[in-house]
Amino acid sequence: MPSPRNKPLIAGALVAGAILLGLGGQFAHSSYEAADLRHRAEAMTGGDVKRGKLAFSRYGCGGCHTATGLPQANGMVGPPIDGVGARAIIGGRLENKPDNLMLWIENPQKVSPGTAMPNLGVTPRDARDIAAFLYTRT
Repeated sequence: MPSPRNKPLIAGALVAGAILLGLGGQFAHSSYEAADLRHRAEAMTGGDVKRGKLAFSRYGCGGCHTATGLPQANGMVGPPIDGVGARAIIGGRLENKPDNLMLWIENPQKVSPGTAMPNLGVTPRDARDIAAFLYTRT
């Protein structure tokens, strides 16, 4: 049986253990949610999130758009890309659904002539990948 002097130490250890277990559970839950979001975005678009993130950088999208956690994405011309999946409209005129997002990424001037977003020569595959990446931006 522990001595009365050790009871505060034992209680503290139990509290610390409970906190660590809670944090571990929260991390596991967050990791699961991120993986689930990635899988859903890839299934909706037929794209690949990792390739989309690379293509986003390669096409220079961050020159016009901001994105949390992407230091190269600090542009102030276009809207922030965080939260794209929750928006109702893309490009000011298209319903937010994967086919429309890919069309907008590939050929924004066809959708909205004169828009500030230029045609960058994005390939259909890259458009799918970038769309998948954008749909993971919450």
